[in-house]
Amino acid sequence: MSPTESFATRLDRHLERVTRRRGELGAPQVAVRAPALGVDFRSGDAARFHVASVGKLATTTLVAQLVEEGAFAFDTPVADLLSSEVVAGLFEATETTDAAGGATVDDLLSHTAGVADYFDGPVASGSRMRDLVIAEPDRPWTPADLLAFSRERQHPVGRPGERFRYSDTGFVLLGRIVEETTGQAFHDVLHERVFRPLGMLDSALLFHSAPERDRATATAVGGRSAAPTRPVIAPLRLGRVEASRFTSLSCDWAGGGIVSTPDDLLSFSRALHDGTLVAPDTLAHLAEPRNRFRPGIHYGAGMMQLRYGGFSPFLAGLPRPTGHIGVLATHVFHDPVHDADIVLNFASTREMRRSFMTLIEIERALRHVSP
Repeated sequence: MSPTESFATRLDRHLERVTRRRGELGAPQVAVRAPALGVDFRSGDAARFHVASVGKLATTTLVAQLVEEGAFAFDTPVADLLSSEVVAGLFEATETTDAAGGATVDDLLSHTAGVADYFDGPVASGSRMRDLVIAEPDRPWTPADLLAFSRERQHPVGRPGERFRYSDTGFVLLGRIVEETTGQAFHDVLHERVFRPLGMLDSALLFHSAPERDRATATAVGGRSAAPTRPVIAPLRLGRVEASRFTSLSCDWAGGGIVSTPDDLLSFSRALHDGTLVAPDTLAHLAEPRNRFRPGIHYGAGMMQLRYGGFSPFLAGLPRPTGHIGVLATHVFHDPVHDADIVLNFASTREMRRSFMTLIEIERALRHVSP
């Protein structure tokens, strides 16, 4: 049996067990590509799926590209890029600081700006956003609505630079910075700078744009220049609720509103780490861990690094991949030891543990076939 066959056999056996235990959730989507090892593995279908906070990698990429172009710097104050009306009430400000409290672009990327998390953070009144998504499935949310939610129903969680507190609100502000800097809609910038150049034909920003493949098909069939902006996506579970057709999923935007496929995300991960999208020194700045997100998960600037020894000391010898996870048990990671790109979609907020067990099994399988 060749090393490639050995990898596939081992992972297939693991995924068969996983699929049985997932019951009606069915098989997860798994893709692994390690060219030097001859590994190009797929399991599950190739359907488009909601990537959740994996989308933060794309937002981070756009911000980093603008930094490289000199539009602003990582240490540029947010107040220099967004109006006081946009940032008012979101930051802990004093008599000697502006409405953004002195926060920088890097503070937003590294979740140290002190802004609340509109999606999962505590609220002063009413329901949390995560609960509203389920309770009000037909409700649309705009980026302005998301900022207003934090402004009106939450409080800043600290002064800029003071401590790490994960914040989807901060990534909405980064999306707005991309728009203000480029003069374009956020979704147009995504297509222009990431999706189109990488041939990511099945990727789009849900509720805002259509995948390039759909646009081309619609033009060929009906002569139109654009397709409907709501592509069909794979089922997903918020708790026990199937929510793939909920309009309330519009609560994601620059913090994770992308729909994509395993193959498209493999292409994105490769381009992010091989110098195609950002320069190596820029990537190093983004990936360098600064804070602990959870045991075994450390955070840089818009990117996570996994340290498996934080899960168990018996895993300490595994590589330290960089990438991001999403609340739906979605993963995109690059393993630098095996030069491997890994994409997972377990499509449920209740499947995070099982998804990480699969990620660990992938790393063990890669080590087994590595020379």
